[in-house]
Amino acid sequence: MTFSYDQGAPRRAANLRVNSDLIDRARAAGLNLSQTLEAALVVRLRELEAERWQRENADAIDTYNERVATNGSFGARHKRF
Repeated sequence: MTFSYDQGAPRRAANLRVNSDLIDRARAAGLNLSQTLEAALVVRLRELEAERWQRENADAIDTYNERVATNGSFGARHKRF
């Protein structure tokens, strides 16, 4: 499961309303607001994708965990340590 997007897609202007103190502090710190927003969006979208994947695969994960609890993990009987 990998979140991906077209990093070469053209940039689009967006009007945002952001707390003025945050903007002032970010600018004073020399942050590039566009890059900062893009990085934050990637992080959040990855989180949402992981949550979606977990929901969609919850039954399979539960079934696997039940099987391991009952029978042990695959290959456990071949361990030599």
